[in-house]
Amino acid sequence: MRILLTNDDGIHAEGLEALETIARALSDDVWIVAPEYEQSGASRALTLSDPLRVRKVADRKWAVTGTPTDCVMLGIRNLVEGAQPDLVLSGVNRGQNIAEDVTMSGTVAGAIEGMALGVPSIALSQSMLAFHDEVKAYWETAVAFGPGIVRRLLDIRWPNDVVMNVNFPARPPEMVTEVEVTRQGFRDMHIRRAEKRTDLRGRDYYWMGFSGQLSDPADGTDLRATYEGRISVTPLHIDLTHNETLHAMRGLLGGAPPRL
Repeated sequence: MRILLTNDDGIHAEGLEALETIARALSDDVWIVAPEYEQSGASRALTLSDPLRVRKVADRKWAVTGTPTDCVMLGIRNLVEGAQPDLVLSGVNRGQNIAEDVTMSGTVAGAIEGMALGVPSIALSQSMLAFHDEVKAYWETAVAFGPGIVRRLLDIRWPNDVVMNVNFPARPPEMVTEVEVTRQGFRDMHIRRAEKRTDLRGRDYYWMGFSGQLSDPADGTDLRATYEGRISVTPLHIDLTHNETLHAMRGLLGGAPPRL
């Protein structure tokens, strides 16, 4: 099995090392194409106005001055020699990608690009309770359970227009209770904020971040599962259509466009 790896934390990220360990437990045909610099929050951004520089780091390993989407596209179409990859793994992200975060996640976007190019794809993230530099993620949890979950998902299979989003809880392996197939949740509070600061020249600027507050999610969601120590596996797809509203509006808004 040929596996392409990417991430959004960059070519030197600890999570990418964890992902390579997971991949090499499944195959010896592993290729890596990851961003030269961190691209967290890049979502599905594609670099169109600047050239992409590609640096060969090692055999079958490249760093790209672009986004996770750029990396996967270049990997599948240009850099992986011979046959197309059989699987794209994106991650392991330093921090969870759950609830509404998935729409901004470069990690999930890397998996979506793989899916869009016809390759089964899985995003993997290691939850954290705090994101300070001195806080170490439980990479051993992702490494302990990642190969088995990926192998089981490949056995089960999933539709071609779906990506699998796996989130490991912020616990050591011995404290992880089970795997739960979940739906995407939605927080009952806003955790993103902008802090106003002033630089040394007296100019104001803003630094974006997160408050770290926990919400009170419903059972069956990715949020609840990771909060309670379970590995969350969520099938995601790119179709954002809200079908209930679509059906309700048909017959009410249609035909010739209204005029003023």
